[in-house]
Amino acid sequence: MNVNRILSKTKGDRWIWLIVIFLSVLSLLAVYSSTGTIAYKQDKSAEQFLVKHLSMIVGGFALMYFSHKLDYRYYGGISKILMLATIILLPFTLLFGNNVNDASRWVTIPIINQTFQTSDLAKLALITYLARTLTKKQDNIKDVKKAFLPIMGSVSIVFLLIALANLSTALMLFGVSILLLIIGRISIKQISAVCFAGLFLLLGVIFFGPRRQTYYSRIQTYMHPEKADPDKAFQSNQAKIAIATGGIFGKGPGNSTQRNYLPHPYSDFVYALIIEEYGLVGGLILVIIYLVFLYRCILIVTASPKAFGALLAAGLSFSLTIQAFANMAVAVGLGPVTGVPLPLVSMGGTSILFTSIAFGIILSVSRNNEELKAGIVKRTDKNGNEIAGEMPALA
Repeated sequence: MNVNRILSKTKGDRWIWLIVIFLSVLSLLAVYSSTGTIAYKQDKSAEQFLVKHLSMIVGGFALMYFSHKLDYRYYGGISKILMLATIILLPFTLLFGNNVNDASRWVTIPIINQTFQTSDLAKLALITYLARTLTKKQDNIKDVKKAFLPIMGSVSIVFLLIALANLSTALMLFGVSILLLIIGRISIKQISAVCFAGLFLLLGVIFFGPRRQTYYSRIQTYMHPEKADPDKAFQSNQAKIAIATGGIFGKGPGNSTQRNYLPHPYSDFVYALIIEEYGLVGGLILVIIYLVFLYRCILIVTASPKAFGALLAAGLSFSLTIQAFANMAVAVGLGPVTGVPLPLVSMGGTSILFTSIAFGIILSVSRNNEELKAGIVKRTDKNGNEIAGEMPALA
């Protein structure tokens, strides 16, 4: 199968497809360069990590392809199943999940013995569910009982369950939820109530949650690095050294030295390693890539004729972009240390797969827009007769 035939089977925004390919190639280079030390410690070869990472990227491409081929309106119905699974899995993870660094974020999938972070599923579930609910409730969007309480309840429950083990992810998801509420025409008074509830839950997690000591320590280390324990400031200090020694054009691919000292140079601090090897130029190019992705997604949102497609693309694109800039901000010292990966670049397992599905859903909305513009998608009434106007309502 030649390249032209492959491209003919992929629809949606071509720029987003190119961005995915660019990030995937960069990810392979960065992961191969950064896993030498961990491979040595585990008596493995860097090629083993590369092959595993490549398999995840290939699996991600497959999921992205099938996700973009599915009509985005089907995700409205799927969102109910995803939310139910999320509400079950998040408490299960807190109680019985794999505990790493005093945080229970992962559960092990039986048979294949592969772990996955349930908050990745929760992000996808909440965004699709909010997009569906806001679309279905537009006629009663100001009604507190019919619209506001179901929306506020879903946001608050998911936020609390994620925040107990992963506060940074919970805060980003809460921010995306507020953006969707604004776009979905929820009143300022009701949005303020959601923010107040979120603040109340946040304070409860910070002061009474199981990881309160970790949060306090990280904030103190960030605010007063000169007084911090050297061990606790080790990650951020090594990241700063990597960035400082990278210069304008970097040391070149595979020539990083801080990968031998920097904890998690293949995941949480992969951006620091990229700047060390590709310099300030490489770091800026990566920032521009994510901004171009956001811009292309905004075009998809504005071109979408239905509220559900617009909200879906907006929520997922905001989530991915905010996550990317949060990771890069931590790497350059603009925020306290978190465990947020760089989308499609950091080495990861199922996080790459869920991220790929999110890209695929955005491309599905874009594909639908293109087909609608080209007249491929037929508009019909309830009796199946073709009509002019908007697409059929969300089921």
